[in-house]
Amino acid sequence: MSQVISEDRGFFASIRDALRGDAHRDFTKENIGRAITLLAIPMVLEMAMESLFAVVDMFWVAHLGADAVATIGLTEALETVLYSIAMGLSVGTTALVARRVGERSHQGAAEAAAQSMLAGILIAIPIAIAGTWFAPDVLRLMGAQASIVQIGAGYTRVIYGSSAVVMLLFLLNAVFRGAGDAVLAMRVLWIANLINIVLNPLLILGVGPFPRLGVLGTGIGTTIGRFTGVLLQIWMLTRGRSRVRIEWRHIRLVPETMLRLLRLSLGGIFQYLVGMASWIALVRMVAAFGSVAVAGYTVAMRIFIFAILPSWGMANAAATLVGQNLGARQPRRAEQSVWRAGVYNMVFLGLVAAAFIAFAVPLVSIFSGDRGVVEIAARALRLISYGYISYAWGMVTSQAFNGAGDTYTPTVISIGTNWVLQMPLAWLLAFHTVLGPNGVFLSVAISASIYAVTSVLLFRRGRWKLQRA
Repeated sequence: MSQVISEDRGFFASIRDALRGDAHRDFTKENIGRAITLLAIPMVLEMAMESLFAVVDMFWVAHLGADAVATIGLTEALETVLYSIAMGLSVGTTALVARRVGERSHQGAAEAAAQSMLAGILIAIPIAIAGTWFAPDVLRLMGAQASIVQIGAGYTRVIYGSSAVVMLLFLLNAVFRGAGDAVLAMRVLWIANLINIVLNPLLILGVGPFPRLGVLGTGIGTTIGRFTGVLLQIWMLTRGRSRVRIEWRHIRLVPETMLRLLRLSLGGIFQYLVGMASWIALVRMVAAFGSVAVAGYTVAMRIFIFAILPSWGMANAAATLVGQNLGARQPRRAEQSVWRAGVYNMVFLGLVAAAFIAFAVPLVSIFSGDRGVVEIAARALRLISYGYISYAWGMVTSQAFNGAGDTYTPTVISIGTNWVLQMPLAWLLAFHTVLGPNGVFLSVAISASIYAVTSVLLFRRGRWKLQRA
């Protein structure tokens, strides 16, 4: 009995320590299970808040009708290009910062963080200008009907116009994660998304003194929340709240570090662009079946993201441990961390899949009363959930490669599973069988399973241990 009590205290103490954070903790010496817990809990909570916002946002937008929901889905489909670049740069940032921290070079980590900020801003500016100017054309390109373009162009302009804010939010949290300051990244997103959650219904529905802006309101609320988060990140990095402290002398171009960052990030950017291009193509295929199909798919994907984003927290914890342990010249410990994180993630997503398959209709009915939308969303959620255990292993191993600085391997796997397999399979099943849009949903689960198997087999070969960052 005393042993059980001791273990419980140890578990709850780990949760308490994870939420408090400790800038002096050394994750290259901590017990592996505890290290994963200390990193994963704030990362999971960080992603959980992000996914909660996505679901709450969709709940309010769904009150405006199928066209409003479709506007969100179509805008986000092309905004994934920006997300791909931001996540790719985040891969290089996390790998570089984690490796420098593992080497005990905090000056090098600060230099890498500053170069990441500069790169993100320079990339975001032309995207913001083009997206704002061509917002209606972007929606038409994605197959939007005239009614969607009319109500959604303002939202699209606001979302693309804030590209630099989105980029910095991603990159500066990548700095925190690479340094092992996961709790700071968690706090930033919690504050930013709490602001989103409060503002969005007020601006969407026009509560009290707030104007009724409809779908435009969610874009404005989201941007205000994200901007607040970026200000908080900058304050933390310049006031010594993180292991990485950026000073004014770091805000300058350092060609050697910038080139190293871009070398690591280009593979990550292309890796995510491959996946996102496939995602855009899938949305475009679903759009061929009308606004109701797009709305159903968008609702299902928001619920899917609600579960999958916390799992990215587990995968990000694995990436941090791989980078720091390789920097400390402990490759065996890095590998053990990945296998342990993979098992934890598999158990979590397996339970989520069972719940989603059993309760698909009640879940999607929360977000829409439209019978057609509910029917399509429920089928999409069930079919995609069959691949959840595969997602668990695919996410952890791909992030482990990235954390080691090997962005080439997951990129090649992604090309094979998304472009060579998923898109042709989705097209074949959707338009040349009786499955219709269900064929698109089924192709997602099939390709994810093949990705996971391939990624695990290549990870076991161990070549990632030889990567330099």
